[in-house]
This record gives sequence, C-alpha cells and structure tokens, in this order.
Amino acid sequence: MVMDIRTTAKGNRVIELEDPTGMILAVIQKDAEIYEQSSFVLPDEVIGATGISDGNGRLFVRSLLWPDMPNSVQALEKGSGYALLISDLHVGSKYFMEDAWQRFLLWLNGDVDDPSGLASQVKYMVIAGDVVDGIGIYPGQESDLAIKDIYAQYEAAALCLNAIRKDITVIIAPGNHDIVRQAEPQPALPEEVQKFFQGHRLFVGNPAWISLGGVSALIYHGRSIDDLVLRLPGISYAAPEKAMVEMLKRRHLSPIYGSRVSIAPEHEDHYVISHPPAILHCGHVHTVGIARYRGVAVINSGTWQSQTDFQKKMNIQPQPAVVPIIDLATMKVRKLLFA
Repeated sequence: MVMDIRTTAKGNRVIELEDPTGMILAVIQKDAEIYEQSSFVLPDEVIGATGISDGNGRLFVRSLLWPDMPNSVQALEKGSGYALLISDLHVGSKYFMEDAWQRFLLWLNGDVDDPSGLASQVKYMVIAGDVVDGIGIYPGQESDLAIKDIYAQYEAAALCLNAIRKDITVIIAPGNHDIVRQAEPQPALPEEVQKFFQGHRLFVGNPAWISLGGVSALIYHGRSIDDLVLRLPGISYAAPEKAMVEMLKRRHLSPIYGSRVSIAPEHEDHYVISHPPAILHCGHVHTVGIARYRGVAVINSGTWQSQTDFQKKMNIQPQPAVVPIIDLATMKVRKLLFA
C-alpha cells in the first residue's frame, strides 16, 4: 500500500510502501523508463513493484503493477432488452430541464414515432445518484432552487419517474445531493421518500452491485472522479470515462482515502471491485463518457440539469439530456439526445 509519494531534489520519485511485513522506499530514477508511469501512482492505493534492493530499505524499481482487470476479455454476459443509464436529475433546481425530460418520456412511453423500435425494448432504467438538487450542498445554492423543501423535491422527482411506463424496472441509487449521509458508502434513500415512488422501483445504496437480467452492473455515483481529476495526468471532467478506467485498473472505486470523498470507517471496504462487472456506471460530473475496457462497458451518464452559475464559476461544461442506452444482449452502447 502506498503511504507517501515525493520527489527528491534530484528529480527522482520516492514511493513509501508498506505491507504486513514492514516498509520500504521504492525509488524511480528520473531517467527510468517507468518514470512517467509512476506519475499515476496514488496515495493509499495497492500496487506491486519489482526491482533491485540495495539492502538498506530501498528498492530501485524496474516495473510497477496494478491489480487491474483480467488481461483477456471476459466472457460476455448476455441478457435481453435494453437498459437506460442516467443520473443527476437534480429535480428541484431551477435548471432542471423539464422540457427535455418530457420529450424523453414521450419517446420512452411510445407516444411519439420511434422508427428504431428501441423504446419498446427498454426493460431497465438505472439512476446513479443525485435524484434531487438537495438543500445546502454548495454556497449560494438557495438562489438556484425552484423547490426549497427537500421532501417537496422528492415528490416532484417521483412525479417525473412515476410517469414512466410501469413495465420498466427503475433502480435508484443516491448521490451527494440526496437525503442520505455525505459519508460513503451511502445507504438507499430513506423510506419517507421511497413512499412517493410507484411501480417497479428498486432502491439501492451507493455503491451497489445489481443484476440487469443476468448482466452484472456496478453502480457508483462517482464522487471520487474529483480526486482522480486532481491527481492523475490526462484525466479531466471532459472525459470522465478515463477516470473510471483508472478505477478498474486499481480494482477500487475510490482509491484515495480522506481527500474529497468522505469515507465512513467500516469493517469491510465496499469500494473494492472484487470481480469484473459487465457494466460500470457512474454520474456526478455532468458529462457523458463511454468506453470499453477489457470487456467492461464503462459509462458516465451526464445530467438533466443545464449549467448553473456555480458551474460557470467552476468552468464545468455539462452535457445535459443525453441518455446512454445499452443492448444487454450485445453490450453495445449508443447515445440518445433529448436536449
């Protein structure tokens, strides 16, 4: 496990590693072939290192290893029908795109022409957190709210979701704007708001493993993407799927402890990716990203909220009303636009 990372005056990188047997300093010299690769090492993560020991507590590293997904593409899990992957509705915000949501509902419920025939084949909808905008989440949020009572926000969100045709199973996970604790892992939405929702609704925690007709999916709201964007070269909010691939390489959803993600102390680490999922679905950053990594469909699902004043100040460019849809038989993903 990585305890510390620092760069010496001579430009060498030193990584302090520990395991149950003790501690060692892993040294990557500035002219080593793996020097650039070593910039991807994160504090608190588990890595492997090979090299030559000087017998005095230092290891001159020749290679670095991450847990990673299996090298070979995993056997395809096959289901049937389609799943819609969305997140970050932010109902209650005055920036919630209700007109776009209504266009989405018209398509999904078969009330408009659908030459592709996709809508009628949708069996699941997965929501990866931030169902509502919440209260007191960021400075000045109150001026961005159309609904200033948290329970009224959930009643409005339920109206949005209750309008979905009843044969679709909707899986709802929380995010950092929802009415659950900020510390992760987060429990499912409480019963006092679950009661507003009708039909086939499954409430899960964050993160959560689910099955979509036999296809395994790992759902995580994605707050750790903030940490990965800050620490890893080439990772940005514009391409959140790259951050999610880094999670898969580390087999951990939130490898940095105690940074932007508040992680509750528990006996079990709920963020370990114990086996490869068929789908990794995140949200949080309000941008859409789709990739495939070693057989895993990697999907960040954007938002239903247009750009807020706070986001303008933070230079966050959202991609609203874009819906990734995945064919559970072939695992092919496409994007549907409702903006």
